[in-house]
Amino acid sequence: MRESHLTEIIIGCAIKVHRKFGPGLLESAYQECLFYELKKAGLNVQKEKPMPIIYDEVKLDHGYRIDLLVENKVVVELKTVEGFTDVHTAQVLTYLKLGNYRLGLLINFNVTLLKNGIKRIVN
Repeated sequence: MRESHLTEIIIGCAIKVHRKFGPGLLESAYQECLFYELKKAGLNVQKEKPMPIIYDEVKLDHGYRIDLLVENKVVVELKTVEGFTDVHTAQVLTYLKLGNYRLGLLINFNVTLLKNGIKRIVN
């Protein structure tokens, strides 16, 4: 499945979760609900996927974890913040580079209209 089609499904599932609860929940609650919706849609989803750093051919488990990895192609990082900062974008770019992934979605559930809380990031 192409990444563009995957992002349509992911965003659709995120909108479904946001319509149900709106802003105000903890990030972990949205993560569980979105994980459930993506699995229900028939997608292969990994939650809290460890992202080690390879340095000088040594694998270092530094504690980085991708919120959701969909079909081993799309990194999904969830937030419940007032607004995105450069640090949030850098975090997704780091995951994309470390895992050699091409596409990431940064989704902020702490907004009135979810389309205003979605940022697509390409490696």
